[in-house]
Amino acid sequence: MALGLLGILVSLALLITLAYRGVTIVVAAPLSALVAMLFSGAPILANYTEIFMPALANFIGQYFPMFLTGAIFGKLMTMAGYATDIARVVTRWLGPKRALLATVLTTALLTYGGISVFVVVFVMFPLARELFRAADIPRRLIPGAIAHGMLTFTMTALPGSPQVQNIIPGQAFQTTTFAAPGLGILGGTIIFILGMLWLEHRKRQLTARGEHFADPTALELRSGAGADIGAGAAAMSVGDGSSSRGSAGSSAGQTRTSPGPGATTAHDNGTGNGTGNGTDSGNTSDSASPARPAAPGMLTPPNHVFPFIPVLLVFLINFGCTMVLFPLMDWGYLQDERYGGIGLGDRAGAWAVLTALAGAILAILAMNARHLRWILQGITDGARNALLPIFNTASEVGYGAVVASLAAFALIREGIFGVSENALVASAVSTSTISGVTGSASGGMTIALNALGEELRDLAVDQGISLEAMHRITAMASGGLDSMPHNGAVITLIIACGMTHRESYKDVGVVSLVIPVLVTAALIPLVLTVGSF
Repeated sequence: MALGLLGILVSLALLITLAYRGVTIVVAAPLSALVAMLFSGAPILANYTEIFMPALANFIGQYFPMFLTGAIFGKLMTMAGYATDIARVVTRWLGPKRALLATVLTTALLTYGGISVFVVVFVMFPLARELFRAADIPRRLIPGAIAHGMLTFTMTALPGSPQVQNIIPGQAFQTTTFAAPGLGILGGTIIFILGMLWLEHRKRQLTARGEHFADPTALELRSGAGADIGAGAAAMSVGDGSSSRGSAGSSAGQTRTSPGPGATTAHDNGTGNGTGNGTDSGNTSDSASPARPAAPGMLTPPNHVFPFIPVLLVFLINFGCTMVLFPLMDWGYLQDERYGGIGLGDRAGAWAVLTALAGAILAILAMNARHLRWILQGITDGARNALLPIFNTASEVGYGAVVASLAAFALIREGIFGVSENALVASAVSTSTISGVTGSASGGMTIALNALGEELRDLAVDQGISLEAMHRITAMASGGLDSMPHNGAVITLIIACGMTHRESYKDVGVVSLVIPVLVTAALIPLVLTVGSF
């Protein structure tokens, strides 16, 4: 048993190392599982074909529709120029003097609106760069500001978030994405405020040290001025193919979208990316100006209202289906064997988000009917971009299934419930720990809930703990320790901003790891005292 436990630890160390070095999880996960099996003396082929692959396939079967529609939605929002226009409108409203707040709020709006975090990175970086230049804020804070808007309160805390990290708990606890709305809003607000206080503190601290925007970064010292823009362009192929806050990986063969009808013909400085976004790094004027041209391969919205419509639709359709439409419909046929004998509670959250994203996609196509033939290319590109993310995360789930099947995992299970027999605490601890080890919020949460979900649900019912509270705390717990340095989203974010971990990870770690963990831990006794709300 001890040797088996050692094997699990060695396999985890191998998974972290391979992910940090950029080895795709599709390869790293089965290799790491192999190490665990060898130490435990488990049959290799049987575990791979009968445990690893079914777990991988089950995750894809459940969540691929969300990955697919989310990737297509993000691609179309970029091609239509909507994502960039939203960012510019919000930053113009707030102005460069509030560059940190403008960056965080704009990023949060795009993320809560259903756009993939990796698309958001490449929309926000060029705009944040110009805002920080105008406000003379050190560039090392750009990754922290973007991370605060996309990897924290909008991803797991705010009710109704269409991100997959807010959908997964619903499958285990039969809840919706709007579970425990008061708790989520409270937690999200605290995380937002504390994160902004930290970023403002760091801005004052760095400014007092004499740091400025124009100070060369480590990359520029090695490669020359403007190297951060080149690094962002190089990272974009990673961004298109990386999992949603999953482990690092890159996708080869991504192609740039050609300029479409109505797109600008500005000179391409090599800063465009696979999502159709780019930036003119040489322009020092206010990037929020509505007159600023769109990037190559991107349409120019006819006004500043159209871009907000799809984002608003995601929320309205999600809310309407969850609270009004679905409860009024007759779902009795789901008890039929061909549908697995499920109930509405098993799928309501996922179906509502899927319907919302599909409706928003149709709205984008309708609003760009004149350029329909060109913009339809985004559906193919988006579908392609969904493949590697889902396989990365599913491979981690397969790895977790193998580990959970080993006899030594009983020691880990006992250790988790040894911390506390309270269902809420056990769920938070197991989810947070495994998410931290795998560097993936969605992968870690799925592994934890696949191994312990049924037991945690029954325990929560016996202890009188609201399943909605279980949903919200579990989701928030996944979005903390997962932001370790080997997290794929963190790596891509820092690279895309032309920074190094030494320069920027401290701030990314505080806003997306330390603060969410502390807030989640503080909310648990509140829930146990007053209940869910």
